[in-house]
Amino acid sequence: MSDAMKTARNLVADSRRVLAVTGAGLSTASGIPDFRGPQGRWTQDPEAEKISTLSYYLHDEGVRRKAWQARLTSPARTAHPNPGHRALVDVERSGRLAGIVTQNTDGLHLAAGSDPAIVFEVHGNARRWRCEDCGAEGPMDEMLARVEAGDPDPRCPVCGGITRATVILFEEQLPADLLDAAITLAEHADLVLAIGTSLTVHPVAGLVPYAVGHGARLVILNAEETPYDHLATAIIRGPIAETLPEITSGLTPLEPDLSGHILLIEEV
Repeated sequence: MSDAMKTARNLVADSRRVLAVTGAGLSTASGIPDFRGPQGRWTQDPEAEKISTLSYYLHDEGVRRKAWQARLTSPARTAHPNPGHRALVDVERSGRLAGIVTQNTDGLHLAAGSDPAIVFEVHGNARRWRCEDCGAEGPMDEMLARVEAGDPDPRCPVCGGITRATVILFEEQLPADLLDAAITLAEHADLVLAIGTSLTVHPVAGLVPYAVGHGARLVILNAEETPYDHLATAIIRGPIAETLPEITSGLTPLEPDLSGHILLIEEV
């Protein structure tokens, strides 16, 4: 085990309020390509970014049709959690995980068994659809069945409005309540795990230096350099589905004492 891995493992074991900030790199082992990496979706096809831009989506039927076809064939539709997602469930079960702030829209944290109460999907969830006009919602498979049946731009069954995935598109604001919760997590975290994120997309990326400024230690697991590598106590470049389980395995559970503080259960 490398020195960085040992350091990261010790930091996780010694922490009591871990904040995980996760990005697309966590889900690549589940068969979902990232956006900005060398093989990323937008790197390979810059035009693909249009389907994630609100103005294009609302005003160009061709873009919407392309978006529905992309959803139909997206690897995220049939993806399953990988060992990296499950490693965070282990941290949660040990009593150390305060929350997960994820930029991913694939829903794999929830599918892995993470508590929905501590998973903050700040960019939304692609597994549900929403009407842009009346706000009606439903499971994404419901709309995709209509696309498969030959409807290239399915409209809202309630009002006939434009439908979309419940994800945040470019030109939209992130939900204020989720951002407030993420900021609170950053203020109280004693360790930040930045996992599979380039840390270039704000405001989520800004949580990392904010948490460090409030006293948190930082471990970065990412294939490429990030703007905040200089703040990290440990940096791990290996495959996340392998390295994250290695640094989170074998955690001794924590339990609250009578005064409400967290104590380590001593092994006999």
